[in-house]
Amino acid sequence: MKYYLAYGSNLNKEQMQMRCPGAVPVGTMLLKGFELQFKGPLTIKKKNGGRVPIGIWQVNEEHERSLDRYEGFPKFYYKKQVIIPGGKTSFIYIMNENMPARTCSRSYYDICAKGYEDFGFDVKYLNEALKRSMEEFE
Repeated sequence: MKYYLAYGSNLNKEQMQMRCPGAVPVGTMLLKGFELQFKGPLTIKKKNGGRVPIGIWQVNEEHERSLDRYEGFPKFYYKKQVIIPGGKTSFIYIMNENMPARTCSRSYYDICAKGYEDFGFDVKYLNEALKRSMEEFE
């Protein structure tokens, strides 16, 4: 088994079960040193003092292959290994930095907001990221 760290649409438990049937949510954490960024879909970027709410999923190899396809790995997103509490290795997807920013659709935002609700997170993180991305387009 592996551990996958989700911060966007894959926090949405219904969406995740369609992509990865049998994946199990096993915890949460705050990923320090990063902030959320909407570039169309969500990504994270390094930010001193930043924090990103993370849902931790237990996944298998088949789930990881499904996530690779969904995330457009390795062209659109790359994977980074992260050590989570308990010293376990996990992986997270980060959008390739050279991808251009796009506006976020309302439906995508709503899917992510439902995921925040599913994991008990405050949507202020999403709203702050959306505000920052909207300012970039002004």
